[in-house]
Amino acid sequence: MLQAAPWGRSSLVRATHAGLSCGVTLALFLHRTDLQKQEEHGELLQPLIFILLVLCSVLLYFAVSFMDPGFVESDEEEKVGVNEEQSVMMPQLPSNVRLRRCGYCMLKQPMRAKHCQLCRHCVRRYDHHCPMIENCIGERNHPFFIAYLAVQLVVLLWAFHIAWSGLYFEQSWEWLKHNIFLLLSFLLIVIFTIVVMLLLVSHLYLVSCNTTTWEFMSRHRISYLRHSESENPFDQGVILNLWRFFCACHLITWEKIYFQEDSGPV
Repeated sequence: MLQAAPWGRSSLVRATHAGLSCGVTLALFLHRTDLQKQEEHGELLQPLIFILLVLCSVLLYFAVSFMDPGFVESDEEEKVGVNEEQSVMMPQLPSNVRLRRCGYCMLKQPMRAKHCQLCRHCVRRYDHHCPMIENCIGERNHPFFIAYLAVQLVVLLWAFHIAWSGLYFEQSWEWLKHNIFLLLSFLLIVIFTIVVMLLLVSHLYLVSCNTTTWEFMSRHRISYLRHSESENPFDQGVILNLWRFFCACHLITWEKIYFQEDSGPV
């Protein structure tokens, strides 16, 4: 059950994102840009592809926003309704590993999990709570979050080119009156392009190292990293890290990987 934020605030953030996406797209079609010129000449392929990319980015946004990021289930939830096939998919702990209890929700907390006070839940392989998404980014939805950033960056770069094609600068109020929405859209596109590009690059770097934003920023406060002999006990090389992140079809038992590198207690 999603408890990412008070419903009013989360709804406002999601509605704002959808409204900005639709508003900027509409501004690009209504002004004298390359997109409008192609539409007038009957060249509909690129406008259709652009609209589909915008729609894809919006759908990915809502998918990540409403998706379970990897909430840690209670002991009772783990025992009820799990058939044999599902139990194979669930991560199995080494027999000598004991999970710690979360000080907030009192659930058994797997390694790399963290309690989010906004979601009021422990999240597996916690990365961060994203205010733009109004949801946690964790083990289940992190790959979709990066896919969203990648598609969004493509849309923004294309939108930048389209908006620039419709701008011709004149020092007059008449020009400003007719192009104010396109100019505002262009400024928003520039700002969001920088933000999304920085987010995508930083997350791809962290994923390639098999670390998270929380672990990267708070290593000195995390016991299993502070007491580890290696700098990053979960790093298994760039290729395997990327493969596990994007292609793993089940939750990973990080305790097994950790104790392969470090035989000491957590």
